[in-house]
Amino acid sequence: MSAVPTRRLVDLSHTVEHGMVTLKGYPAPLICDYLSREASRAIYAEGTEFQIGRIDMIANTGTYVDSPFHRFAGGKDLSELPLESLADLDAVVIRCAGRVERAIDAAAFAGVDVRGRAVLVHTGHAEKWGTDAYFDGHPHLTRDAAEHLRDAGAVLVGIDSLNIDSTDDPARPVHTVLLGAEIPVCEHMRGLEQVPDSGFRFFAVPVKVKGFGTFPVRAFGIVDGPGG
Repeated sequence: MSAVPTRRLVDLSHTVEHGMVTLKGYPAPLICDYLSREASRAIYAEGTEFQIGRIDMIANTGTYVDSPFHRFAGGKDLSELPLESLADLDAVVIRCAGRVERAIDAAAFAGVDVRGRAVLVHTGHAEKWGTDAYFDGHPHLTRDAAEHLRDAGAVLVGIDSLNIDSTDDPARPVHTVLLGAEIPVCEHMRGLEQVPDSGFRFFAVPVKVKGFGTFPVRAFGIVDGPGG
C-alpha cells in the first residue's frame, strides 16, 4: 500500500510576549487588556463576555519583515508589498550553523539555485533567543552575499539571527542592497532546523499597514512528505 502524502506546517517565528526584548535598547512590547472579561460583563447579556487586547510595541518586535520603506523613504511600505513577494514562496535553506566565522559571504550560496526563491539562512543563533548572548556576536551576511542573492534572483531573504547586517557597520550594506532591489528581509527567525534544505513553501506576511516599513509576522513553512 502506497504512503499517503501529508503536509506539515512548521512555525518559524518567535512568540511576541509582554516585556520581551527583541533589540537591546529598544522598548519591549506592553500587552494588556483594553476591555477585560470582567469589565465586559456589564456590557453584554448575562453569561456573555469578551476580551479586547491592547498592545504597544515598536515595529521591530519578534520575527518581522522589512519592506523597502524601512531603508528608503521612497520605497514600498508594508501596504504596497505584493503578496507574491511574501507568501507561497518556493524556499531554500542555507546551512551555516556551527561556523566560527560570523560573516557569511557569497561563497555560502555557491551552486545553489535561488532564482524566484525565498532564501533562508540557518545560523543556529536563534537558540540564544531570550538570553544576553543573543545580542552579541551574531552571524550576518556580507555585502557581496547580498549582491549575489540580488543578482541571482532571490525574492526574499531571511535569517535566524539578530540582524542580517553586521551591527558594527552603520552603513547596513545588506539591507541597502536587498531592500534597494525590493527584496523583503525577514529577521529573528527560528526553527529552520525543522525544515528541509529545499522543496517547501514559505510564508511571512505582515499586517497591511500604510507608512510602516517593518512589522511582525507569523512566518511558517509548508512541508510535503509521505505519510504513514
